[in-house]
Amino acid sequence: MTSTPSLIAGTASCDISPTRPLFLVGYPHVQRISTGIHDPLLATALCLRQGSDAVLLVAVDILFINPSTARRLRKTLAKATGISEESVFISCSHTHSGPVTHSMIAWESDPVVPPPDPDYMRQFEDGILQAAREAAQRMQPAQWAWTTATVSGVGGYRLAPEGPADRDAQVLALRTVDGKRWLAVSLTYCMHPTVLHENSLLVSADFPAFTRLQLREQLGPDTSILYHMGPSGNQSPRYSVKAQTFAEAERLGRRLGAGVADALLALPDSAFARTAQLQGRIVTTDLPRRQLPSLADAEKLLAVSRQTYEQLKAAGAPHGPVRTAECAVFGAEETVSLARAQAEGRIDRRLMDFLPAEVQILKIGTRSLVGFPAELFVEYGLALREQSHDAAFGVSLVNGDLQGYIVTPEAARAGGYEAANSLFDPAAGEQLLRVALNALMG
Repeated sequence: MTSTPSLIAGTASCDISPTRPLFLVGYPHVQRISTGIHDPLLATALCLRQGSDAVLLVAVDILFINPSTARRLRKTLAKATGISEESVFISCSHTHSGPVTHSMIAWESDPVVPPPDPDYMRQFEDGILQAAREAAQRMQPAQWAWTTATVSGVGGYRLAPEGPADRDAQVLALRTVDGKRWLAVSLTYCMHPTVLHENSLLVSADFPAFTRLQLREQLGPDTSILYHMGPSGNQSPRYSVKAQTFAEAERLGRRLGAGVADALLALPDSAFARTAQLQGRIVTTDLPRRQLPSLADAEKLLAVSRQTYEQLKAAGAPHGPVRTAECAVFGAEETVSLARAQAEGRIDRRLMDFLPAEVQILKIGTRSLVGFPAELFVEYGLALREQSHDAAFGVSLVNGDLQGYIVTPEAARAGGYEAANSLFDPAAGEQLLRVALNALMG
């Protein structure tokens, strides 16, 4: 009688921090040239194999990459590791304190944002390849468990202290078969890493860097930590931070890390298994475009947004509403860029690289990660969890992006930053959700 092969796992990280001063991307109109490195940007790979089935997760500390870069990387990693392209899962943490790796149509009118630096792009891609190769070469018998850690106080709804949020970190843990050493933790949490703002000139992974630090302190210094951002288009630390400082990034990051570590340390041995179904699948779909305003209407909206922002500042309004109004100005500026690009016929040509959109399903044991190439609002992630009965959860910015947010119909009607720079109709969110659920059932 043939026995079922056991799971083996390998993990590795590579420092992808820039080796010279570079522009830090994430905030408009600010010439942020890095003056040093506060904490390293990492590409961290986790390779899982059982018999002939295998998956590869790669978590990268960067804002995002474009789909063509992701497709090229998947082919390269598949060739280097022998894992099928559909089972290679590349996510970006979305730190706003790293180099440019991708250009946005909406940024074209911002004179300070440069194109990606070719030398850094080579270093970036080489680092991902190195981490994946080393992970595939360091395989050892392992046991796994999924768990959920509920962590509040790190952030929430971007527009008000109360609103839709998902405070559950979804956690996959790998440890040695004797249970004495943690090998890797892959966690997904729905939060923008934007504690650090435009006044910070140091390279950083933002609060997830301190989440990693906390987890290593509690679980062991050699534990590899993969951080994935869940559907977080309307989630941020805006109403949780006391200041936009590294001290605050550490406070929030350690809070998340401690919550995850406590949940892992509370798991009984019976929660861990030696075998796991491993499967990757990619499905594609076209998406409905947003009807952009005319250039004249976009410029009128920008004037109104600027007036609202200045009035709030003059009235001494609190930080949260002022920052929301300032972001609405940024969004209105980007709408002007999009409206101009639409009038010149450049959007449709550019979208050829982004469509059809890819949705990736990565099944690991009892749960599945669903990778979306976009910044989806949290409502879509909550709906995925509910409709899959918590057997699947979303990860944002997997295998590329969609040049902006995927918002809800309510957000589109209300306007604001996220809705202003979206290229897609809100129906795109329901379509991505439906495609994911159908793929999970297939």
